[in-house]
Amino acid sequence: MQQDPLNDAMSVIRNAERVGRGECVVKPSSKLIGRVLKVMQEAGYIRQFEFVDDGRSGMFRVNLAGQINDCGVIRPRYSVRTGELEKYEARYLPAQDFGVLILTTTKGVLTHTQAKQGGVGGKLLAFVY
Repeated sequence: MQQDPLNDAMSVIRNAERVGRGECVVKPSSKLIGRVLKVMQEAGYIRQFEFVDDGRSGMFRVNLAGQINDCGVIRPRYSVRTGELEKYEARYLPAQDFGVLILTTTKGVLTHTQAKQGGVGGKLLAFVY
């Protein structure tokens, strides 16, 4: 029984990157996982992904770019204001301007730099570097 589908998706991606595979299959799919994959694609960590309908909940086929050193889910999902992002950057990312924090805001799923520029806070979802 799965408790956190986003955590399972990030684990599949991390394990496939460590082994050196070119692609992986993330299942089950959800809108949140799709939005997080879109942010990772925009940041350059994955090449492309596509939704495959298998008659159940579906799955994502993800083409990896070989750019991910580590990725994971942030639990519990901390509520963050715009000014507090530096504290979480120091906690979850190895260096300044290296990697991204992914958070959900009222403007959608964004990276921490986009949230700073937009002046919005939200809840932390994941980190990638």
